[in-house]
This record gives sequence, structure tokens and C-alpha cells, in this order.
Amino acid sequence: MTNPLDYGRGFEPRGEGVRRVRRAVGLLVVITVVGTLGYIVFEGWNFMDALYMTILTIGTIGFKEVHDLDDAPVGRIWTMVLIISGVGALGYATTSLVALAVEGTVRGYFRERKMRREIGKLDNHYILCGYGRVGRQVAEEFARDNISFVVIEQKPETAEECLANGYLAVLGEASNDATLEEAGVRRAKGLVAAVDSDADNVFVVLSARKMSPNLHIVARASSDESAAKLEMAGADRTLSPYGVGGRRLASLATHPLIVDFLDIVTRGEEGIEFRLEEFWVPEESPLANHTIGELKIGEKTGAMILAIRSREGKFDTTPSAQDRIFPGDTLIVLGARDQVDRLETLMTGREPVDEVY
Repeated sequence: MTNPLDYGRGFEPRGEGVRRVRRAVGLLVVITVVGTLGYIVFEGWNFMDALYMTILTIGTIGFKEVHDLDDAPVGRIWTMVLIISGVGALGYATTSLVALAVEGTVRGYFRERKMRREIGKLDNHYILCGYGRVGRQVAEEFARDNISFVVIEQKPETAEECLANGYLAVLGEASNDATLEEAGVRRAKGLVAAVDSDADNVFVVLSARKMSPNLHIVARASSDESAAKLEMAGADRTLSPYGVGGRRLASLATHPLIVDFLDIVTRGEEGIEFRLEEFWVPEESPLANHTIGELKIGEKTGAMILAIRSREGKFDTTPSAQDRIFPGDTLIVLGARDQVDRLETLMTGREPVDEVY
């Protein structure tokens, strides 16, 4: 994962630089007020004359004095003190403003360049739209499985949280074409629309589908009606967190061990050897148009084919040695990581065909 410190902190200037500017402005205000009161008390001037003289003195303008100072040294001493303190405060304020502007501009420029460069390197990655309650869980799952992804978030403070967690992030509206383009939607493998509003998710799906017709889109929906609209907008799959949560609670109450087992094989927890994976069979795969028995996948890789989903969407949950694998099928496989990697190598033809049979 990319270290967020490489980009600097935050999407906008903040922190110590802002505090320095506030202190400087506050100091100037205090000196102006005290200086004005001093001329009123020591010289007997009216408010406007006293304020005007104070501003001239602090700003080192060099105009003629508003009134001649009394022969008593108090007025002259007060003016000298005001010059020294005012010029010091004004210089502090100026340098703080310049430092803040330069720091924020330069840091933001290089951070943005590096962020775009990192995102530009991604290919077949995922785009996560929204970093709310659901989005955070999705990001954690992606990060745990070392899946490349980019978060799109419209709130600067939330986008900053993404950086702090080591995630690549784009600040902007997820339904905006320019924002999706910056996140690499045309090169992405999939998109998760997890914005808190169903209406916003519809616009996200519409924009993403228009820009990338083959993109696999999964969307969060809070109701069946919203799910239907999201699918009409172009979402491949929709999911209701409330519905999933309810079914999971029921399963935990009635079949807790089955749930635990499925968690282990689907999440691939550390120390657990086996996990579930899915593989799409390309047209040029050496496994295509052969039966499971001919391929001897179990003997060659150690992995077990649990189910086959045809390109028409039908599932064969009890595949046998006589079942044939066709291009476009998706294999649901159970095996250790090295066994799954071996099967993927054979699937993509990175090993000679004669080693498969």
C-alpha cells in the first residue's frame, strides 16, 4: 500500500501554518487597538485621528503626523514603541502568509502529481465510490486481499482519512465524469458504488456505465425499489447491507459453525490453508473445451472445482469428471494459495499445454 505521508497531510492547507497566521492577525488587531487608545489617552486626539495615526505608524507609510506631538516625550515614546511592535507583528504576519501559501501550493502540487502518477500506473483495479460505513469495510477487505483500488470521496476530511490509512484517493463527486476519469475508470476492472444516498449511487452507476460499458459494477441499495433502479441504471449486482446483515444474524443463530467455515474459506484467514477463489475461462485457455477428467486438475494442482457457472449464468454445483469446461465459464475453486496459483497458471496458458494433460 502507498504511504500517505508521501503525499503530505490533507487535501487543503491546515495545521501549524494556519495557526501562525491567526496568531499574527490577532497580534496586529491588539496592537492597533492599544495604539489607538494610547493616542487618545496620551495626546487627547479623537478616535479617527488616533486610529489613522496608528495605521500609518504600523504600516510605516511615512506620511506627516496627523497632529504635532506634544512637547512631553510620552507621545514620541509611544510612537516609537508602536513602530517597533507594529513592524514586527506586520512582518510576522506577512512571512506567515507567504509560508502558508508556498507550503500549501508546493505541497499540494507535488502531492497531486504523485497521486495521479500512482493512479495512472493502475490497471484492472477497483474504484470505491464513497468512504462511509459500508465503504470503509470494502476498503479494508480490498487492502487485506492486496487488491489495487482507488477511493473517490467528496469530503476533504474523509479523503484525508483515506490517505492516513494508506489508500489512494481522489477528491470529488463520484458521479462526475472528470473524477471517474482521474480514478482510471476506463482501465478499471470493477466499481463499487457505496455512497450513502441511493439517488447518488444511481448517478454514479449511470456515469460509470457510460464511460466503461464492460465495467463490473456493484452498488449499495437500501431497498428493493432502489436496487431495481440501480440495475436499470447499469449495475451488475446490488446489495442491501440491511438485508445481508439480517440474513447473517439469522445464520449465526441457527448455523454458527457453517458461517465460521464459510468465513474461513472465503476470507483466507492467516494460518488457514484453504480458501475459495473464482476463475473465468478465456477463449484461448488450454483448459477450454476439455472435461475435468481429461484435465486432471486435482492431480495437477491439488485444487478442487466445487462449482461451474456457465456463460449463460447457470450453476453446476456438483461437477463430475465428465463435465466439460467451456470458454466463458467461471470455476469456483477450493484450495491452498499455491494450488490456486498453479491452477491460474494453467488457466492462462503460462505453462506448456503438454504439462496440463
